[in-house]
Amino acid sequence: MEEKYKSPETLQPEDDTIEIDWMALLRKLWNSRKRLLKAVAIGAIVGIVVALSTPKKYTVSVTLSPESGQVAGGGLSGLASMVGLSTNISGEDALSAALSADIVASTPFLLELFDMKVHTSDGEVDTTLTAYFDEQSVSWLGYVVALPGKAIGGIKSLFSDEEEQTDTLNPFQLSEKQYEKLQLLRNTITASVDKKTSKTTLSVTLQDPLVTATVADSVARKLQEYIITYRTKKALEDCKYLEMLYHERQAEYYAAQQKYASYVDANQNIVFQSNKTQQERLRNDMELAYQVYSQVATQLQVARAKVQEAKPVFAVVEPATVPLLPSGISRKVVVIGFIFLAFVGMAAWILFGIDFWQKFCDELKKPVD
Repeated sequence: MEEKYKSPETLQPEDDTIEIDWMALLRKLWNSRKRLLKAVAIGAIVGIVVALSTPKKYTVSVTLSPESGQVAGGGLSGLASMVGLSTNISGEDALSAALSADIVASTPFLLELFDMKVHTSDGEVDTTLTAYFDEQSVSWLGYVVALPGKAIGGIKSLFSDEEEQTDTLNPFQLSEKQYEKLQLLRNTITASVDKKTSKTTLSVTLQDPLVTATVADSVARKLQEYIITYRTKKALEDCKYLEMLYHERQAEYYAAQQKYASYVDANQNIVFQSNKTQQERLRNDMELAYQVYSQVATQLQVARAKVQEAKPVFAVVEPATVPLLPSGISRKVVVIGFIFLAFVGMAAWILFGIDFWQKFCDELKKPVD
């Protein structure tokens, strides 16, 4: 009797689904509940240590909205058109509010904050901003991470005979400590710009609420001053130059006026044609000097108005306030997170890790052919 050949596919079970016995898994966890409780206890202890060793941090955000300084545009344009001038300030500027993030992160801007005076809310620390960084607490993890760098720096100092000068601040060549403080400050202060609304949000994160609010307010004011100074610099230079011309043309007009008046007083009863010609010449010089003087005076008024028009206006949408609660993850969440990780890790070890490890050890014990 012939046996019919059966392919391997016909030998496989029709149902390939894997059934999980949840009750067996739960029973396995319940039998190892002591291990789970120990893991949860260890996780809670580690979480408490991490939470207590991590210093609190406070964050203050300031929102600025730049507005176009075109309030006096109608009157200024009309005044300029009367004398054939143009304000020409509606074009794109090289430095706009869209570059606020780059300005705040720039080295010259941050170096101006080094000597800013700050004091903590408890009144125990009253120093400069860079010195305050040395007063901040460091978490144990940050201390461990920074330990190799400190050890290397200490070894270098033993073999270095040069004394580092940190008193003088040279933006062109910073010392190692100054560069470290600059990087800390750059990580502490951040800025972001909304491209649609052009709103700038400044954020400062430090360990003291009063210091954080003080630095945020100072950064916001300094950013406004920085942009205003740049935008009005050209207009102020033009205004200063026109003021110099104004005084020169005024002196020339007064001199011509005085010369004409003196000549007329000295030759009132003389009717010679040469005297009349000289008098006419002096009067023309006086009128010409007056025309130039009047035109420069008008240009000076336009330049003064242009300074005000070129000045950008910033609306403080959200000012700096002293925060009452720390930012970031709370200590309770940290402890709960460590407890959860410890429970999940131990449960995974009990359900899958022990069997896998036992199989792995049995495979190692088998003799090699």
